[in-house]
Amino acid sequence: MTEESDFELVGELVRPYVMTSGRELPPDREFSVTTLVTAVEGALESRILEPESRRILELCSGGFLSVVEIAGHTGLPLGVVRVLLADLAEGGLVHTRAPVPIAERADRKLLEDVLNGLRTRFA
Repeated sequence: MTEESDFELVGELVRPYVMTSGRELPPDREFSVTTLVTAVEGALESRILEPESRRILELCSGGFLSVVEIAGHTGLPLGVVRVLLADLAEGGLVHTRAPVPIAERADRKLLEDVLNGLRTRFA
């Protein structure tokens, strides 16, 4: 390897560490890739933020985005996004919620009873 490529490799490894100040995700905060995030109104004006955190708030100010979408739009590693989101959530700058669950299949017997009831009512 050349010195230049060594420097690029170190830059790729160090930058995420620097963005999170070496912190890991707190144990009480768990963000799955499908956790939905939105910025609190006025969050961008509330304080001085690191550029990465500001970008996340800008992305989330228009509505809910999933954690994986935020990582994709920012180009940041998923682990870094999770740590930054934990900081933003702790500061009250974002709201998070679990994604809307996929609808479960309705019980066939229940559907048949409803259909039969409608048939007798409107027949």
